[in-house]
Amino acid sequence: MSIPMNGCSQRQADTVIVLDFETTGLSPDHGDRAIEIGAVRIEHGRITDRFQQLMNPGRRISSFIEGYTGITNAMLRDAPPCREVMTEFREFIGDFDLVAHNASFDRRFLEAELRKIRRRHAGEFACSMLVSRRIYPDAPSHKLGTLVEYKCLPTSGTFHRALADAEMTTHLWLQMLDDISDRHCLETIPFALMQELSRVPRASAKGYLEQWRQ
Repeated sequence: MSIPMNGCSQRQADTVIVLDFETTGLSPDHGDRAIEIGAVRIEHGRITDRFQQLMNPGRRISSFIEGYTGITNAMLRDAPPCREVMTEFREFIGDFDLVAHNASFDRRFLEAELRKIRRRHAGEFACSMLVSRRIYPDAPSHKLGTLVEYKCLPTSGTFHRALADAEMTTHLWLQMLDDISDRHCLETIPFALMQELSRVPRASAKGYLEQWRQ
Protein backbone atom coordinates (compact mmCIF):
# COMPACT_ATOMS: atom_id res chain seq x y z
CA MET A 1 0.00 0.00 0.00
CA SER A 2 1.14 3.48 -0.73
CA ILE A 3 -0.11 5.12 2.47
CA PRO A 4 2.20 5.01 5.49
CA MET A 5 0.86 3.35 8.60
CA ASN A 6 2.38 5.98 10.92
CA GLY A 7 3.37 3.32 13.41
CA CYS A 8 -0.20 1.95 13.75
CA SER A 9 -0.72 -1.77 14.14
CA GLN A 10 -1.77 -4.03 11.26
CA ARG A 11 -4.69 -5.41 13.25
CA GLN A 12 -7.88 -5.74 11.27
CA ALA A 13 -11.00 -3.61 11.56
CA ASP A 14 -13.26 -6.68 11.64
CA THR A 15 -11.81 -7.81 14.97
CA VAL A 16 -12.76 -5.23 17.60
CA ILE A 17 -14.94 -4.58 20.62
CA VAL A 18 -17.77 -2.10 20.16
CA LEU A 19 -18.80 -0.36 23.37
CA ASP A 20 -21.23 2.16 24.75
CA PHE A 21 -21.52 3.87 28.14
CA GLU A 22 -24.56 5.36 29.83
CA THR A 23 -23.49 7.95 32.38
CA THR A 24 -24.66 10.42 35.00
CA GLY A 25 -23.72 13.35 32.74
CA LEU A 26 -21.46 14.55 29.98
CA SER A 27 -17.99 14.75 31.50
CA PRO A 28 -15.91 12.71 33.94
CA ASP A 29 -13.85 15.87 34.44
CA HIS A 30 -16.91 17.33 36.18
CA GLY A 31 -17.37 14.28 38.38
CA ASP A 32 -19.77 12.32 36.19
CA ARG A 33 -19.64 8.53 36.41
CA ALA A 34 -20.63 5.55 34.31
CA ILE A 35 -23.91 3.84 35.20
CA GLU A 36 -24.02 1.16 32.48
CA ILE A 37 -21.64 -0.45 30.04
CA GLY A 38 -22.56 -2.53 27.02
CA ALA A 39 -20.12 -4.10 24.58
CA VAL A 40 -20.05 -6.50 21.64
CA ARG A 41 -16.97 -8.48 20.64
CA ILE A 42 -16.44 -9.00 16.91
CA GLU A 43 -13.83 -11.47 15.66
CA HIS A 44 -13.18 -11.79 11.93
CA GLY A 45 -16.49 -10.10 11.20
CA ARG A 46 -18.59 -12.30 13.49
CA ILE A 47 -20.12 -11.45 16.86
CA THR A 48 -18.56 -13.79 19.41
CA ASP A 49 -19.48 -12.34 22.81
CA ARG A 50 -21.35 -9.57 24.64
CA PHE A 51 -21.02 -7.72 27.93
CA GLN A 52 -23.69 -5.71 29.75
CA GLN A 53 -23.83 -4.46 33.30
CA LEU A 54 -25.40 -1.65 35.31
CA MET A 55 -23.10 -0.08 37.88
CA ASN A 56 -23.78 1.94 41.00
CA PRO A 57 -22.02 5.34 40.81
CA GLY A 58 -22.39 5.91 44.54
CA ARG A 59 -24.98 8.65 44.27
CA ARG A 60 -28.42 9.33 42.88
CA ILE A 61 -28.86 10.17 39.21
CA SER A 62 -31.01 13.04 37.96
CA SER A 63 -34.58 12.70 36.76
CA PHE A 64 -33.34 13.79 33.32
CA ILE A 65 -30.95 10.82 33.11
CA GLU A 66 -33.67 8.49 34.36
CA GLY A 67 -35.97 9.68 31.60
CA TYR A 68 -33.26 9.71 28.92
CA THR A 69 -31.92 6.22 29.57
CA GLY A 70 -34.76 4.44 31.32
CA ILE A 71 -32.28 3.54 34.06
CA THR A 72 -33.71 4.40 37.47
CA ASN A 73 -32.18 5.01 40.86
CA ALA A 74 -33.99 1.89 42.06
CA MET A 75 -32.23 -0.18 39.37
CA LEU A 76 -28.82 1.25 40.31
CA ARG A 77 -29.34 0.77 44.04
CA ASP A 78 -28.83 -2.97 43.72
CA ALA A 79 -26.17 -2.82 41.00
CA PRO A 80 -22.52 -3.59 41.77
CA PRO A 81 -20.18 -0.63 42.25
CA CYS A 82 -18.31 0.88 39.32
CA ARG A 83 -14.95 -0.50 40.46
CA GLU A 84 -16.26 -4.06 40.42
CA VAL A 85 -17.87 -3.77 37.01
CA MET A 86 -14.90 -2.00 35.45
CA THR A 87 -12.49 -4.63 36.76
CA GLU A 88 -14.59 -7.29 35.04
CA PHE A 89 -14.94 -5.19 31.89
CA ARG A 90 -11.18 -4.62 31.68
CA GLU A 91 -10.74 -8.37 31.53
CA PHE A 92 -13.42 -8.62 28.83
CA ILE A 93 -11.81 -6.09 26.48
CA GLY A 94 -8.25 -7.33 26.89
CA ASP A 95 -6.11 -5.47 24.37
CA PHE A 96 -8.72 -5.43 21.59
CA ASP A 97 -9.09 -2.27 19.56
CA LEU A 98 -12.29 -0.43 20.44
CA VAL A 99 -15.08 1.25 18.48
CA ALA A 100 -17.80 3.62 19.67
CA HIS A 101 -20.24 6.05 18.11
CA ASN A 102 -18.96 9.47 19.20
CA ALA A 103 -15.91 7.70 20.55
CA SER A 104 -14.39 10.72 22.29
CA PHE A 105 -17.23 10.57 24.83
CA ASP A 106 -16.90 6.85 25.57
CA ARG A 107 -13.11 7.00 25.57
CA ARG A 108 -13.10 9.71 28.25
CA PHE A 109 -15.34 7.65 30.50
CA LEU A 110 -13.45 4.42 29.89
CA GLU A 111 -10.13 6.03 30.73
CA ALA A 112 -11.55 7.83 33.78
CA GLU A 113 -13.13 4.69 35.21
CA LEU A 114 -10.03 2.61 34.54
CA ARG A 115 -7.86 5.19 36.30
CA LYS A 116 -9.99 4.78 39.40
CA ILE A 117 -9.06 1.10 39.53
CA ARG A 118 -5.46 1.79 38.46
CA ARG A 119 -5.79 -0.02 35.15
CA ARG A 120 -5.18 0.97 31.53
CA HIS A 121 -6.16 -0.28 28.11
CA ALA A 122 -3.50 -0.76 25.44
CA GLY A 123 -5.75 -0.97 22.37
CA GLU A 124 -6.67 1.82 19.97
CA PHE A 125 -10.00 3.63 19.49
CA ALA A 126 -11.98 4.43 16.33
CA CYS A 127 -15.15 6.48 15.95
CA SER A 128 -17.96 5.05 13.84
CA MET A 129 -19.67 8.45 13.70
CA LEU A 130 -16.64 10.17 12.14
CA VAL A 131 -16.13 7.33 9.67
CA SER A 132 -19.81 7.45 8.69
CA ARG A 133 -19.48 11.11 7.79
CA ARG A 134 -16.83 10.18 5.22
CA ILE A 135 -18.56 7.23 3.59
CA TYR A 136 -22.23 8.24 3.94
CA PRO A 137 -22.10 11.98 3.16
CA ASP A 138 -25.71 11.93 1.92
CA ALA A 139 -27.20 10.53 5.14
CA PRO A 140 -29.80 12.88 6.72
CA SER A 141 -27.60 13.02 9.82
CA HIS A 142 -24.91 10.89 11.40
CA LYS A 143 -26.68 10.16 14.66
CA LEU A 144 -26.77 6.44 15.40
CA GLY A 145 -30.54 6.08 15.09
CA THR A 146 -30.64 7.96 11.80
CA LEU A 147 -27.86 5.83 10.30
CA VAL A 148 -29.55 2.63 11.45
CA GLU A 149 -32.69 3.69 9.59
CA TYR A 150 -30.72 5.01 6.59
CA LYS A 151 -28.92 1.69 6.10
CA CYS A 152 -31.90 -0.49 7.18
CA LEU A 153 -29.86 -2.10 9.95
CA PRO A 154 -31.22 -4.43 12.66
CA THR A 155 -32.52 -2.71 15.78
CA SER A 156 -34.40 -3.67 18.90
CA GLY A 157 -36.13 -0.30 18.89
CA THR A 158 -34.42 0.59 22.18
CA PHE A 159 -32.08 3.58 22.34
CA HIS A 160 -29.88 5.01 25.10
CA ARG A 161 -29.32 1.66 26.78
CA ALA A 162 -25.72 0.58 26.54
CA LEU A 163 -25.97 -2.89 25.01
CA ALA A 164 -28.71 -1.91 22.56
CA ASP A 165 -26.63 1.03 21.32
CA ALA A 166 -23.50 -1.13 21.15
CA GLU A 167 -25.41 -3.73 19.09
CA MET A 168 -26.60 -1.08 16.62
CA THR A 169 -23.11 0.41 16.38
CA THR A 170 -21.78 -3.09 15.70
CA HIS A 171 -24.17 -3.54 12.77
CA LEU A 172 -23.24 -0.09 11.48
CA TRP A 173 -19.50 -0.82 11.76
CA LEU A 174 -19.80 -4.12 9.90
CA GLN A 175 -21.96 -2.46 7.22
CA MET A 176 -19.36 0.28 6.75
CA LEU A 177 -16.63 -2.32 6.36
CA ASP A 178 -18.71 -4.15 3.75
CA ASP A 179 -19.46 -0.94 1.86
CA ILE A 180 -15.83 0.16 1.85
CA SER A 181 -14.74 -3.28 0.70
CA ASP A 182 -17.31 -3.41 -2.10
CA ARG A 183 -16.79 0.15 -3.33
CA HIS A 184 -13.02 0.10 -3.26
CA CYS A 185 -12.21 -3.59 -3.85
CA LEU A 186 -10.37 -4.03 -0.56
CA GLU A 187 -10.06 -7.63 0.60
CA THR A 188 -8.94 -6.64 4.09
CA ILE A 189 -9.36 -3.40 6.00
CA PRO A 190 -6.78 -2.58 8.69
CA PHE A 191 -8.04 -0.88 11.82
CA ALA A 192 -5.53 1.87 11.14
CA LEU A 193 -7.28 2.65 7.86
CA MET A 194 -10.53 3.32 9.70
CA GLN A 195 -8.75 5.54 12.21
CA GLU A 196 -7.08 7.56 9.48
CA LEU A 197 -10.28 7.74 7.43
CA SER A 198 -12.06 9.41 10.35
CA ARG A 199 -9.49 12.21 10.23
CA VAL A 200 -9.16 12.99 6.53
CA PRO A 201 -11.26 15.86 5.08
CA ARG A 202 -14.62 14.59 3.90
CA ALA A 203 -13.97 15.69 0.32
CA SER A 204 -10.75 13.63 0.30
CA ALA A 205 -12.22 10.40 1.70
CA LYS A 206 -12.89 8.71 -1.65
CA GLY A 207 -9.41 9.47 -2.97
CA TYR A 208 -7.86 8.34 0.28
CA LEU A 209 -9.58 4.96 0.06
CA GLU A 210 -8.67 4.57 -3.61
CA GLN A 211 -4.99 4.88 -2.70
CA TRP A 212 -5.23 1.85 -0.40
CA ARG A 213 -5.76 -0.36 -3.45
CA GLN A 214 -2.42 0.60 -4.96
